[in-house]
Order: sequence, then structure tokens, then C-alpha cells
Amino acid sequence: MKDYYHVLGVSKGASADEIKKAYRKLAHEYHPDKGGDAGKFKEINEAYQVLSDTSKKQQYDRYGQVFDGENQGQPEYDGQGFGFRWGGWGSSGQATDDEFNASDLGDIFEEVFGFGGGGAKKHDLKHGKDIEVDIEVPLESVLKSSERDISLNTYVVCARCQGSGAEPGTARNECSTCRGAGEVQQVRRTVIGSYARMVICPECQGEGSKPSKPCNVCGGEGRVKGMSKIKINIPGGVDSNQVLKAVGKGEAGKKGGKPGDLYLRIFVKEDKIFTRKGDDLYTTKNITFSQAALGGEVEIPTLEGVAMIMNVHSGVESGKVFKISQKGVPQFSGYGRGNLYVKITVKTPAKLTRRQKELLEELGREGI
Repeated sequence: MKDYYHVLGVSKGASADEIKKAYRKLAHEYHPDKGGDAGKFKEINEAYQVLSDTSKKQQYDRYGQVFDGENQGQPEYDGQGFGFRWGGWGSSGQATDDEFNASDLGDIFEEVFGFGGGGAKKHDLKHGKDIEVDIEVPLESVLKSSERDISLNTYVVCARCQGSGAEPGTARNECSTCRGAGEVQQVRRTVIGSYARMVICPECQGEGSKPSKPCNVCGGEGRVKGMSKIKINIPGGVDSNQVLKAVGKGEAGKKGGKPGDLYLRIFVKEDKIFTRKGDDLYTTKNITFSQAALGGEVEIPTLEGVAMIMNVHSGVESGKVFKISQKGVPQFSGYGRGNLYVKITVKTPAKLTRRQKELLEELGREGI
């Protein structure tokens, strides 16, 4: 097989401009009218015709050949263990139902030699779909695990047939197409020969049997549209954008098939008092001039809603941050809690009474 990149002296990642530039240089050098090698000149032109055409270049890069009808013939074994040399599409130059389609090469190898999936499985046809739901919770609710009821408008198991798809009291008959196997053989013809594979029976959808009388409510599907009420558990310490999985709480499957799963994406509401960063909480406490100068006890809010007492030393400056251990958010693992960080802000009063002004003026004269 010719290496067209080697012929033009460019790399496989060469741009269109680089390919064109290399071609012009070589064509000028080997042009027969200028005493060049006619065979080499033809080879250079052949390489450029492929690499300068986007479609042909893609085929060449993928298969090492261009399927343009110019090279006719049937595939030949390459004699090197596993592989074929493709000479074209066939005598007509066009692909027919019985001829090879280049884009299906990978699919054929997967189906014949077992490299890939080979089609839908029985359980895929009956399996219910997964459902995704967003849930918003207040910050204080993450202190401990909690339960929450949600309602989903989705497919639920048919109450009349209990998911079987058959009218109660009626029998199920063996599928006449697959004779109870749930699968049928499909034969496909290509230029490398005919091959067979097993596929899901289209008549019974892989069940092997069919109800003699489909359910009057669900029409044989085993499920109907309805409201599903679910109780879910939200673990303590959960954070925004965290996804919880409830196995089997999604869409009901067809004809008794396995239900899908429910995925809950959590969004924790912003709080007016606390800012959350991971398992830690941050808040601000305003204190007066006298509290800052003299120190003392101040009340600090907590996520539980009950204030706690914190001692502030005398002379504390505005912006000072105090750490209170184990008063943050519980860790999702269930072990320990984060910390609470309190930033002190010395509040400057906007309005003063006459007495307050007199006292401050007196303190000012004392150098405070």
C-alpha cells in the first residue's frame, strides 16, 4: 500500500497548505516536460488528488484506501494474519444491499468476532428509565439526616395486571416467531460472506411468550402514567450539587422489567446569617466600642438556632476572626463537624444621644 504522506514528504498531521506547498515543489521537480521522472510525477499527482480532498483523505486515513470506484475488484486476504485489502465497491462502483459498506467495517467485525455489543439486550428493552430531580433544602436541615416526600409524574406499575401486561385470568402463549426462545437468527450478506447473529425477537420483544389477551388498562405494556409518591432520605452534611441515588425509584419497567433509578441533585439554600464553605460556617458579629475596649461575653448565633456565649478579650480589633470548633456542618461521612468562624466588626453608631456625645468627648480628652 502506498504511503501518500511519504510520497509528498509530509507528516500525517500536515495542513492543507503544507500539502499543497509540498506538491507544487515536487511536481515542478519531476515534471516530464522538464526532464523529470514521469512515473514519479504520476505518483505525486495521485497522492495529491487524495490528500487535497477532505473526503478522500478521511477514507485514506481510516482505511488506507479510497473507495471512489477507480480500483475495482473483490477483497483479498492480505496474508498477514488478519486483514483485507479492499479494491473497491464492486463492478458497479456503488454499494448494494449485498455489498460491503465501508462505514460498517467496525460493526461487522464487532458482530462476527465478538468485539462489541451486538445489539440491544432483553433487559434493555424492558428496563425503566432513570429519573433526575432537583431538590432545594435549607441550610439548617443538613445538621442531621431527614426524610422527605416527593411526588413524580412518571410510569408506574399497572395496578390491574401487576406489571405482567396480561389481562388477569388469561394465559400466555408461546411466541410463534421465536418459538419461546426470545431471540431469532438474522442473516446478513456482505462481500466477505454471509454471517448470522442472534437478535431480540421483534414479535415478543425477547419474552418468548405473548398474552392471549393484553391488559385492558395498560394495553399489554405492564405500566401506565401515574403519580408516584416516594419517601427519600437526605443524609446529614449533604452539600449543593451533590447527587444522591435511590435504587429502583425511577420509571417502572415494561412488562415487569426492572425499574430505573432516581437521582436527586441537592441544592442548599443560601442563609442570611451563615456562609458555608465545605463543612465550615462563617458569620459576622457586630459589637460596640465599649465591648471592643473592655471585652466580655457576646452572644453568637448557631445553626441549631440557639445562641452560644463567646468571650471577647479587651482591646479586640475590628476584623478579628475567632474559631469555634465543632460548630460547623456535620461531615457527610458522619464523623465530626466542621468549625464556625466568627468575624468581629466594631460597629460605629450612626446617631448619638447628648449623653453619649458627652461621654465620648470626655473619653477623647483622656486620649481614648
